[in-house]
Amino acid sequence: MKTKLTPDTETNLSADLRAFIHKLEPRKFKALARGIEVRGANDIHRSVAFAKELISRAGLKLSVVHSAEMAGYGAFEVRDAS
Repeated sequence: MKTKLTPDTETNLSADLRAFIHKLEPRKFKALARGIEVRGANDIHRSVAFAKELISRAGLKLSVVHSAEMAGYGAFEVRDAS
């Protein structure tokens, strides 16, 4: 399933975040001030590991942030590293 970015969302995200979204194709995400919150991950550990691997392989300047609270509802954040 392709993730569709709205014009408002697209202009507020960095090129690295847009590339990450297009490669990961998350079902649900929320734009934040410093990045995005990916939601609805069934296996949070696998999703975070996959996101980190994707960022590393693509050479994107992003970081993955997660907490026990976010894991409770299957979410993690991807932020601009700069």
